[in-house]
Amino acid sequence: MSIVKINVLTVPAEQREVLEKRFASRAGSVENSDGFEWFELLRPVEGTDQYLVYTRWATEEAFQAWMSGPMQAAHRPSGDAQARPAASGSTLWSFEVVQSTGPKG
Repeated sequence: MSIVKINVLTVPAEQREVLEKRFASRAGSVENSDGFEWFELLRPVEGTDQYLVYTRWATEEAFQAWMSGPMQAAHRPSGDAQARPAASGSTLWSFEVVQSTGPKG
């Protein structure tokens, strides 16, 4: 079964738009990775300042290959002073998918 990685990003209110624009500008940087299955950026609605970055992968090895290659390149500093991190903290959660379903029809 697949694995899920959820990166929990603490994002101050004044940095939310910056974070979302950065993710939008990286569109396509993960989709072509071997073993990649799904991505979602989840914006908090109420009660927290934490965004969730949800990715699903075929294997742990596929995720690690992305982490050591394309992800490193996508997060390399640009030298631009405006490019400071939008998040003030980050925690990575890991899960194995043991059950999965989708809509019928």
